[in-house]
Amino acid sequence: MNYKRGMDMYKLNILDKISIVLVLIGAINWGIIGILNKNIVAILVSNSYILLRIIYIAIFVAAINLIILPFRCGIKTFKN
Repeated sequence: MNYKRGMDMYKLNILDKISIVLVLIGAINWGIIGILNKNIVAILVSNSYILLRIIYIAIFVAAINLIILPFRCGIKTFKN
């Protein structure tokens, strides 16, 4: 996945790709919680409180990484 920056392209590193996957997992999990009232991540880790917290912290850090991604890339918006 590349983001256009003028004539240059920004190539996503492995941390960015992992962040995308983790945020998608978090979003899908929250959707399932909202629709079915089932926490799939908690079920998968057998309700291990410590492991569950580690996964949620990893998803949080991934989301922060994706928030700052456009600033790292130097993506600018152009007005017509």
